[in-house]
Amino acid sequence: MRVVIQRVSEASVTINGQQVAAIGPGLAVLIGFADADEDEQITWMARKIAGLRIFADQQEKMNLSVQQIGGQVLAVPNFTLYGDVLKGRRPSFTRAAAPQQAEEAFNRFIQKLQAEGLEVHTGRFGEHMQVELLNDGPVTLIIDTNQLS
Repeated sequence: MRVVIQRVSEASVTINGQQVAAIGPGLAVLIGFADADEDEQITWMARKIAGLRIFADQQEKMNLSVQQIGGQVLAVPNFTLYGDVLKGRRPSFTRAAAPQQAEEAFNRFIQKLQAEGLEVHTGRFGEHMQVELLNDGPVTLIIDTNQLS
């Protein structure tokens, strides 16, 4: 499982000219699933994101989590995070989870974020989306569960 997390002032998803999700201050999270991902990685990632201290406290230090600031999460499925471009010029997605497996994993991930007490808005799985965000900082992090082992 691989995520790109951005601390945002606001973010939204539009599909076919219609806004389907929008948040104020919080986290925009692009999520990709590998074919080998299991519930253990999904649970770990949800807990990590919920507790990640990347918001400023009163001393302007990154010391608060999205939970602590009452922020929201915009979760966007993104299989291209598993695009391998080491060979050739066209990405290979052989490590990405199959669509049905990834959609099920995405739905479990959303449930686990909500179980952590987060207000979660989502893009739509399998849709062509326009994602707009105002990165705050900028603060951008990449977390890959393959690095756990």
